[in-house]
Amino acid sequence: MLQGQLIRHRTMWASSLRFAALALLPSSALGAQVVFNLNIVNAKLSPDGFVRDTVVPNGTFPGPTFKLTKGDSVVIHTHNQLTSPDMRRSTSIHWHGFFQARTSGMDGPSFVNQCPIAPGTTFDYVFDTAGQTGNYWYHSHLSTQYCDGLRGAFVVYDPNDPLAHLYDVDDDSTIITLAEWYHVLAPAGQNSFFKTGIVPVQDSGLINGKGRYAGGPLVPYAVITVTKGLRYRFRVFSLSCRPFMTLSFDNHTFDVIELDGVEHDPVPFQNADIYAAQRISIVLNANQTVDNYWIRAPPTGGSPANNPNFQPNLTLAILRYVGAPAVEPTTVNTPGAKLDDGLMHPIASEGPGNLGSGPADLAVTLNIAQPNAPFFDINGISYLSPSLPVLLQLLSGAAKPTDFLPSEQVIILKPNAIIDISIPGGGAHPFHLHGHNFDVVLQPNAVTPNYVNPARRDVQPINGGNTTFRFFSNNPGAWFLHCHIDWHLEAGLAVVFGESPAANIAGPQSQIQTDQWKALCPTYDNLAPEFQ
Repeated sequence: MLQGQLIRHRTMWASSLRFAALALLPSSALGAQVVFNLNIVNAKLSPDGFVRDTVVPNGTFPGPTFKLTKGDSVVIHTHNQLTSPDMRRSTSIHWHGFFQARTSGMDGPSFVNQCPIAPGTTFDYVFDTAGQTGNYWYHSHLSTQYCDGLRGAFVVYDPNDPLAHLYDVDDDSTIITLAEWYHVLAPAGQNSFFKTGIVPVQDSGLINGKGRYAGGPLVPYAVITVTKGLRYRFRVFSLSCRPFMTLSFDNHTFDVIELDGVEHDPVPFQNADIYAAQRISIVLNANQTVDNYWIRAPPTGGSPANNPNFQPNLTLAILRYVGAPAVEPTTVNTPGAKLDDGLMHPIASEGPGNLGSGPADLAVTLNIAQPNAPFFDINGISYLSPSLPVLLQLLSGAAKPTDFLPSEQVIILKPNAIIDISIPGGGAHPFHLHGHNFDVVLQPNAVTPNYVNPARRDVQPINGGNTTFRFFSNNPGAWFLHCHIDWHLEAGLAVVFGESPAANIAGPQSQIQTDQWKALCPTYDNLAPEFQ
């Protein structure tokens, strides 16, 4: 396929037997089959005006946006065409936020759910979206590779959205991506981090793939056009490797209606801290005077003293009303109410509080420490990738922690249990749980837990105090729980859940294993080290 070309075919599920891999999907899958071709390539790009080598999907940053309708399933032909010796040439891709029921092998994290895809080969990610809707995304899940560019948005639209009455426009023009951008290649930045203890500081922040750095060229900012009197559902994706970004629209208030693929009752705010890997939907009423207004998303994370190129206030885009001149805004930012997850409650059809207020079947406290900085420990163990993926170990019969490779920290979860995870301490670590959403029953610095209608999402920052989230173990597989600051993950800030070991092997929830998936490890293991 031509670089940069995105192929999308829609056929009805009845025709899916043409694709042998898709025939392995659970029989409950409904909706259409969507087939994508994704070429993972090295390309020279300059989203902030500085030309550098990248690892990107279909030659662009951000990568192409995947768009599905509720009930769809996918086959994503992933062609690894990486050749640069200065960056990783193997790869894997995580489809962030999708539960992957019976397809844990398609979740993407290297050495948790699969071995990496070798250069010059193709791997088909095949999975069912299982009725999920909302905002998701995709990114490399091999070391810090996604910091070199392999990231993009993924939207699942609901034709019967229960909140559709709140907005008038929801299309390609209302997708907003937030990201930081580095001039240093990720392997070099990682090596510097391990030597100096200083996490790489981004050179710029990007909105919809465009931004500026101090002293750099005046790259035109992204423009988002609105018509006065209409209400817009902006789908906002943090593609960040590290910083959180504070989103605001000068002179405008917005209603937050979604957190990480879960629809919530609308609450008005003037700005929102969006942490690495979080997604939100907001409704903005274009009810101001026809003009140009700044959209702001300054990154927080990393001192400009450690990178003179970085000026957070250059992370801007333009909200332009139809009829306004094509000029940069002169508006100023007025601080207002900040998004508070503690005020957010899932809509009634999402079953708020459905995990109850009783004691958990398993309560786990994860204590973060840095006795050997810059490396992190959780409960005294720094995460190291095993040579054999955790899922493959589960499928080989591993059922208790001592069955797994000694370098791995695995927490075994029994089936159909209520699990509470508590993480005390400070640090703005955005923790992401694979394979599940969770209810944040105790927000950072809160005193009283909320079991009635807590916010539900899949990425939660740990900002002091004792944060507790609750989920139900009804999805067998190997599931990562990790800080989504990619540099911190590489420094050991992670654990793995081995959920319902026996159910992965036999029974109605057993894992689907494709021949391609089984061949990943032998192929990868035979590579010369420089290609791994």
